[in-house]
Amino acid sequence: MRIHLCFHGIGAPRLEREPGEARYWVAEKPFLDILDLLTDRDDVDLSFDDGNRSDVEIALPALTERRLTATFFALAGRLQDPDSLDPEALVRLRTAGMRIGSHGWAHVPWRDLTDAEARRELVDARTALEEAGGTMIRQVALPLGRYDRRLLHRLRASGYDTVFTSDRLPARDRAWLSPRYSVTERDTAASVQQLLARRPDLGDAVRLGRSLLKRLR
Repeated sequence: MRIHLCFHGIGAPRLEREPGEARYWVAEKPFLDILDLLTDRDDVDLSFDDGNRSDVEIALPALTERRLTATFFALAGRLQDPDSLDPEALVRLRTAGMRIGSHGWAHVPWRDLTDAEARRELVDARTALEEAGGTMIRQVALPLGRYDRRLLHRLRASGYDTVFTSDRLPARDRAWLSPRYSVTERDTAASVQQLLARRPDLGDAVRLGRSLLKRLR
């Protein structure tokens, strides 16, 4: 089993694009402390959602210094946004040994999309990011963590090798649907250490049940 830790922004957002976004930003000092905790772990994977500029300005140098790698799930619709990852930033990440994934086009929930909306979010966004970053993309992270059976069918049909959720569970090695733990503003190296050391409990069973329901509905 593996633990996937997901960050959304490092530092403080200049503005909240969505209500509550700021609570998913981690201050720089706790972020660096968390990375220091992970330097000798081979059972923890890192990812960054939303394509914020802090990914390349803060996270990339810190990861490189510690010889860590991560997957960066960018948004195709924000490639020209000055606060987000642009094509040059994607190339910098790729050439530094990081992986690029898709987070879609506009950071909207993917449940109940029309066929045209689904094509834009699942297919067109990936194409735009591949062209911008100069790399093949086979991994995708669900915006806002929401999914159902119809969406999973669409993602399989779109050819993704791995789909990442926000279900807060350990992940099986090479699982197609892979849960992650989102790191929030309240987290520290101590809380992450506690997460890594904890044993499965009733809460995990509840979250697993919810995940199974999502796949069936």
